[in-house]
Amino acid sequence: MSENTPVYDYVVIGGGTAGSVIASRLTENPDVTVAVIEGGPSDVGRDDVLTLRRWMGLLGGELDYDYPTTEQPRGNSHIRHSRARVLGGCSSHNTLIAFKPLPSDWDEWEAAGARGWGAVPMEAYYARLLNNIVPVDAKDRNAIARDFVDAAHQALGVPRIEGFNREPFTEGAGFFDLAYHPEDNKRSSASVAYLHPVMDERPNLTILLETWAHRLELDGTRARGVHVRRADGEELLVRARREVVLCAGAVDSPRLLLHSGIGPKADLDALGIPVVHDLPGVGENLLDHPESVIVWETEGPIPENSAMDSDAGLFVRRDPAHPGPDLMFHFYQIPFTDNPERLGYERPPHGVSMTPNIPKPRSRGRLYLTSADPAVKPALDFRYFTDEDDHDGRTLVDGIRIAREIARTEPLAGWLRREVAPGPHLTGDEELSEYARKVAHTVYHPAGTCRMGDASDELAVVDPRLRVRGLDGLRIADASVFPTMPAVNPMIGVLMVGEKAVDLLGGEA
Repeated sequence: MSENTPVYDYVVIGGGTAGSVIASRLTENPDVTVAVIEGGPSDVGRDDVLTLRRWMGLLGGELDYDYPTTEQPRGNSHIRHSRARVLGGCSSHNTLIAFKPLPSDWDEWEAAGARGWGAVPMEAYYARLLNNIVPVDAKDRNAIARDFVDAAHQALGVPRIEGFNREPFTEGAGFFDLAYHPEDNKRSSASVAYLHPVMDERPNLTILLETWAHRLELDGTRARGVHVRRADGEELLVRARREVVLCAGAVDSPRLLLHSGIGPKADLDALGIPVVHDLPGVGENLLDHPESVIVWETEGPIPENSAMDSDAGLFVRRDPAHPGPDLMFHFYQIPFTDNPERLGYERPPHGVSMTPNIPKPRSRGRLYLTSADPAVKPALDFRYFTDEDDHDGRTLVDGIRIAREIARTEPLAGWLRREVAPGPHLTGDEELSEYARKVAHTVYHPAGTCRMGDASDELAVVDPRLRVRGLDGLRIADASVFPTMPAVNPMIGVLMVGEKAVDLLGGEA
């Protein structure tokens, strides 16, 4: 073995939301060595990353892998999926809205074959999280967002919720919990909470930054390491004595498997990629939380104070038989018109937006390669709004109607001058549906592409111990293993997957 082949007990691919947790926890044991392969730079000392309110400036920038979507006949084909290229991953890039998945979300996983992942055993992992998870601070509670919460409570009769993580809920309006430090608006991301305190103190933790993983090294059915490329172009094989843990996210984890010859045989054959392991589920079951947008012009400027400009929201349960909420809103203290502008709408000088969101989308997409060249981005076909009974499309239409009801209700109504998009002239179901789908955007929650399931599930990629089926020494721990989408923003769920993965790794070490 050449001197150019470093060896560690564990190689963690991806220093993002789950990878940061796993690397930090494993190296609490000084006898365990871990290398983290991170494609981006460090977030240490970078105010553009660490200041939460600057999150929008990161979208589409140098720290964004920026994946396009394929043509979406019933949706918006212009959606760009931001995936963070920086230590901390998407927790360094997103709004840090922090929801513990609901008990019904975990129990749905268990029912889908993820034994041991039900609500009762998973509860303990929330208590372990090191992030500073707090409700939006009083000084960050913008007056118009407060009035949105009051108006939603008045118009819909849903409870006001103070602290969404205190107990399970089915509906309610309130300010979110965020993983942040209110005193200076700094993130409490996975990297800040799990890596910053220890990265200079643990000789057993090696973080390889600006290092891109492009192919797994397999010896028969056993994963032995990963081939990487450094920023200077140097190629390196990083080897693992015990296990390789893939934490590259719902886009790059399946992508790396496919480029390593692990995936649907016919697809790999067609691209000339040698098949190492025929695993048909890789890239299937692509999930997201699509949402649409309604924009109002306000009578004048909105007060400046905010944690991150989308600090409050609403959950509604339209169907009483549904175990959790079936419609969500983010309330933006800005006019969010990127997509409506393409349809000819104009951005008002001052405004707010409500974004009806589908907590439990029924449409399923897939991720696939179009080239054997690892430098070519994969195709993301979310198949938005293609579910058979149009549950997803109807959810957005209901959302627009509910948003209008809230906007007519004081104390919010007094702030609003006019509805800009879609505009009060659009009232019919079909025209509202067409508008809602054409301007739909993502809140950057791709998941499900390496989903967990039991041994009888041919499309499951990992078993309930997160081991890749049919291979040894290789696990996946990130949002790609989600069998189904939680009804809430998934970041805390990913952190909890990381914490549980550490237990699974430790139990077998």
